[in-house]
Amino acid sequence: MTQLATQYDRAAVERVVHDVLLQQLGQTSAADRSSTGRNPLVVNISARHVHLTDEHVEVLFGKGAKLEIQKDLYQDGYYAATQTVAVVGPRRRMIPNVRVLGPCRGDTQVELAFTDGISLGIDLPVRISGDHHDTTGCVLMGPAGVVDLNSGVIRAMRHVHMGPEDLQHYGVQNGDVMDLRIESEGCTTLLENLVVRAGENIKLEVHIDTDEGNAVNLDNASRVELIKPSSCGCKS
Repeated sequence: MTQLATQYDRAAVERVVHDVLLQQLGQTSAADRSSTGRNPLVVNISARHVHLTDEHVEVLFGKGAKLEIQKDLYQDGYYAATQTVAVVGPRRRMIPNVRVLGPCRGDTQVELAFTDGISLGIDLPVRISGDHHDTTGCVLMGPAGVVDLNSGVIRAMRHVHMGPEDLQHYGVQNGDVMDLRIESEGCTTLLENLVVRAGENIKLEVHIDTDEGNAVNLDNASRVELIKPSSCGCKS
């Protein structure tokens, strides 16, 4: 196979994967089919995305621009916007059409998977959302302008969102860590160190990135289970 053909095949595969992710709008879910409680465990793949400040929305999309809802996400009040941006890394490497999620935040943040970082030439630090210490930046390109970020590009640490009832059910507190066991055909896996992120009016939901979701074959999972590392039998 020639080098040109190899590059074409890779580009074609990347386009197919990208189109599928856009159709899913950043969310591919698996629920624990064994769960019978009022708080079923949902595991979602969080594809690459960007959170913007109000100021950066106007810079990228024009004065007076506001985020427009394309699809609501699992957590109430959160959504995938119609707007997308290009993320540009060192040496002008770029990932186009990265989805913006809303509502706007106090700081702009770019969340990528490990392989995205390789593609862009960025060594991504693993951080809880909002923790930008010792993080690198990038350039965001929109139809109306450009934002040059000094920091805020991360690989999001795997985590689980919980409301008060979920905290009580699992016997954990905000900031604790849990493990996630995923059963799928030929690929049963334990993901360790999911950080608990608690809040009011929050649905029980695990977030892992695209690379992790592919590695554990999440789309074909038959069961998912949260486990406290210090104990056994803590089931969803």
